[in-house]
Order: sequence, then structure tokens, then C-alpha cells
Amino acid sequence: MSDVTDLGVKAIRDGVAAGTFTAREVAEAFNANVAAAQDALNAFIVATPDKALEAADAVDAARAKGETLGIMAGVPIGMKDLFATEGVQTTAASHMLEGFIPQYESTVSANLWRAGAGMLGKLNLDQFAMGSSNETSHFGNVVSPWRRNDGGNAPLAPGGSSGGSSAAVAARLCPAATGTDTGGSIRQPAAFTGISGIKPTYGRCSRWGVVAFASSLDQAGPMARDVTDCAIMLEAMAGFDPKDATSLDLPVPQWEASLDPDMRGKRIGIPREYRMDGTDSEILKSWDDGIAWMRDAGAEIVEVSLPHTKYALPAYYIVAPAEASSNLARYDGVRYGLRDLPTGAGLQDMYAATRAAGFGDEVKRRILIGAYVLSAGFYDAYYNQAQRVRTLIAADFAAAFEVCDLILAPTTPTASFALGEKMDDPLAMYLNDVFAVPASLAGLPAMSVPAGLNGQGLPLGLQLIGRAFDEQGVLNAGLAIEQRAGFTARPERWW
Repeated sequence: MSDVTDLGVKAIRDGVAAGTFTAREVAEAFNANVAAAQDALNAFIVATPDKALEAADAVDAARAKGETLGIMAGVPIGMKDLFATEGVQTTAASHMLEGFIPQYESTVSANLWRAGAGMLGKLNLDQFAMGSSNETSHFGNVVSPWRRNDGGNAPLAPGGSSGGSSAAVAARLCPAATGTDTGGSIRQPAAFTGISGIKPTYGRCSRWGVVAFASSLDQAGPMARDVTDCAIMLEAMAGFDPKDATSLDLPVPQWEASLDPDMRGKRIGIPREYRMDGTDSEILKSWDDGIAWMRDAGAEIVEVSLPHTKYALPAYYIVAPAEASSNLARYDGVRYGLRDLPTGAGLQDMYAATRAAGFGDEVKRRILIGAYVLSAGFYDAYYNQAQRVRTLIAADFAAAFEVCDLILAPTTPTASFALGEKMDDPLAMYLNDVFAVPASLAGLPAMSVPAGLNGQGLPLGLQLIGRAFDEQGVLNAGLAIEQRAGFTARPERWW
């Protein structure tokens, strides 16, 4: 059954339902891939092969009884280690939570288990989801399965923060994985590894049981090999949750059944501000290709303006660290997680020692930035000003959607880069999110789909941004691009 790992969510689900193979055979095949790749890729923090087999056996038993199967039945997935999983270590890739075993299940993961999915393990990520290259994890770097074709063997970044998710899906360690997107952490790693990923409208997926980074921005979403698989998985993940005050009290659409790549009658906006100086010429060429594909699908192309785009990144790196400094204050060594208590230390000393040992450099950097912009004398100058800019960015999108239905843009300004290449320059690292952050600040659905390979044989992604609640439009346009790009490339196995 080795070839079953070449199948995606839909093919596995339909194959299990038809009896072509059993869910246990699928789980066993993916468990083997996870084990074989772990030393080389470091995509998982902990593998849970027994959990995958247990869920698979339950699906096989339900099928044997003639019971109705869920929309993810028989599909083993990877779970980003930001989602609380009952009885399984949940760390947010930080020493601060190493060894923490939740006694509860996140809403998103519970929804997936009810839909018939199984868990192959907890996926590595940037610590507390803070990073764009998966180099800030306490458990070591994730390595992309891709290599440049110029003869160099430098290990490449899988993107971040959902780098374990993107690497695992691209390397066929799992057919799909959960991700979270605060400022591009689903879309950017998807673009770097040649897979698809969608950040839904803010509130579409519950944040309950997800370790918080920036609460007004964090949103869970699926990462998979193609648009159809993302639609299926998002349908399983989404839904109203009374435990999350920001959850949307709306029915979950049937995104898979409504997929339609026909763009006739649709207007696609091309934001002039996204043609930024320094953007890789091959990225701009892929964008032009995407415009041509949209025309071929029947869409009308219109230019739109998002004039406050240049302020999006600085606003994001004020708002997100401010919320992070508040959210991470709960990690104090008192109730759960790491406690570093030097001999003879008092309470304040314990706080300081615990946080010094538990948080990594990037997390500390963002906490310090956040504490600074929230401090007396700077609150109005920085945080309040950033919130005003955020409102203006949302207004830009609202004005653009008066003349177009969807916006097409690059996902990232470059293809993947070598591990270590940007770690010494935080500003260069933050620029990876320049095209992704605006949609996050506005809370809009946005998706990355593979557009092709650059001259070094590395994937490039195109991003589609839609109106609030219009995941269907985003998925449909993504499918139109997917069909025309004909992207079938996959990394050559070296691990």
C-alpha cells in the first residue's frame, strides 16, 4: 500500500468509503512515512501512530456496520502543536510548555476527529507561532523537503510558523495538516513548499484550545495538496463555538460541493501597491501568469488601489506583539508549564528565571516590543496609531471590493531561502509577510495556491483574497488557477 501516501484527502476518503483500501492500511502507510522522515525533516514534535490506528479502526468498523461516515473518514492528518490535544503533549514548540499534557481538546481538533480524521502526530512550528522560517522552535529547525536544482544542498526553510505542517504535507508524511495564520503563517509556508492553504474569515474556526499569539488575528485553517482537499478539511474544521467569543454564529457552507472554477462574471482586482521594489522578478512573472489564467477562466481584470498597504507591516508588528505580550503573561511558572525556581528565590525571581529559560529569543523580542508599545507614554503614539492604520487597511479592502470580487497577488516576495540566511536580521525575516499581513489585519479569507517553479526549481505561490465570509469565492478562484497552472511538481526524495 505504499502508493496510498500519494493520495490526497478526497481520494483517501472516497477510497476508504468504496472499500478500495481500509483506513488502517492508510494509517499504517503514513505512520511509516512519518517515522522514516523524522530525523531528516524534523516535521513532528511527537508522533502518535497509535492514535492514527485507533481512529482508522473506528472508521473501518463504522463502514462495516453500514454507518454514515464523516467527511474526513479514514484520513490521517498532522496537527500543528498549537492545538490542545487531550492526553497528548502540546508545547507550542516552546520549552515553556514542554511536557504539558492538556486534559481537554481544542474545538478544531475535536471537530476533525468527529468528521473521521485521525492524528499522525503533533507538528513542529515556530515557537508560539512567532517566525517565518521554522527556526525558532525549541525542538529544532524543520527542514523543507525541497532542494535547489543548482547543485547546492543547503537545507531550506519550509516557511513559518506552520513549517512542520507544510513540510509534512509536501513530503507525503500526511495528506493534510492544520495550520494557524496570524500574519501569513498558513499561506507563506504553503507557497514555500508547493501546497495549498487557506486562512478563512476571522472567526470562522474556533480559537478555543489554540495557544494564543495575537488573539484579534489568530485563525486556524487547513493545509493540503490541492484546493479541493482544503475545502473538505475547512468544512470539517469550521463552525460556531460558544466557548469562543469571536466565533461566527453562521452555518458552515458546503464548500466542497459548491466548488466551481468558472470565473465568468467575476472581476479580479490587481492591487497596484503590491508591485513593490525588491520583489523577485520570477514572483512578478508568476503573478502575470496568474492574471492570464484568470482571464482564461473568464474573469475581468481590474486594477485596484490599497493605498495603506505600505503601513500594514509596521502596524502588524505593533498590534501582534502587543497582544502577544498580554497573552504570554500567563506563563509565569505558577500554574502549569516550566518552573525555574533558583535556591532562595522569591516570587519575582521565579517569574524572571522561568521566562528567561522558557522563552526563546524571538518570543522575548516580541514580548519586549509589545510591552514597550503598550507602556504609558507610548500607548497612544504606537498601539492606538497602529489600530487606526488597521481600520484604514480594512477600509481599503472594502473600497476595492466595490469594484472587484476577489484580489489576486503574490503570496511571498521570494521563494524559500536557506536556513540561517535571515535569522540575524529580524527585519528581513519580517518582510516575508509583506503580502500576507494586510488580509490578516482586515480579517479576510485568503488562500495560497502553487503557481509553478522558479529557476532554481523551488515553488512559488499565488494569493487570492476575498470578501469576509466568501471562502467559496476564494476556493473557486484557487481551483481555476490550480487547473491552469497544472502544478504537479513534488520534492525529490532525499530523506
